[in-house]
Amino acid sequence: MKCPFCQHPENRVLESRSAEAGQSIRRRRECLKCKRRFTTYERIEFVSITVLKRDGRRESFDRSKLLRGIVRACEKTGIPQLRLEVIVDEVESLIQQRSLREVTSNEIGEMVLQKLKSLSEVAYVRFASVYRKFQGIRDFVETLDQLQNNGDKIDNQENAADFSPNLEQSAEDSELQETEPSMMARS
Repeated sequence: MKCPFCQHPENRVLESRSAEAGQSIRRRRECLKCKRRFTTYERIEFVSITVLKRDGRRESFDRSKLLRGIVRACEKTGIPQLRLEVIVDEVESLIQQRSLREVTSNEIGEMVLQKLKSLSEVAYVRFASVYRKFQGIRDFVETLDQLQNNGDKIDNQENAADFSPNLEQSAEDSELQETEPSMMARS
């Protein structure tokens, strides 16, 4: 590493510490020739990830775009912003650990759904409705049935399995009956 002042190639490290929430290392250095001090940062270099979209287009992975979609699905659910950022970090980390540098938007969507499934039923269904392109009420009913039939405990609710919506719909009957009041009384 050359000194930024005199361009001398030799220097010594005076101090090293973690920076940017553990994402980099900050080093204070001193040039052995001019004795001036300077700071350097060491960061992990991530290889760019290409996302293969449904329509065949390719675009660079954009974590802020993913975060916006998750934030939108989690609006008014009371889930802290920090938790949503952790989900994005986890998904990005899973993608970075892969040997392939290309990932489909489907794979990303499924990763997010797995994370949301244990966090919030509402966020899960909202995200699924956009990601899976729900066309009507039947898509919502099928997703809700899958959640109920898998016996998933959402929001750490002890009575989540007791939720029994009466959401049967025939081809002629498009009206939904009200869900049982037990859903409204959450502990």
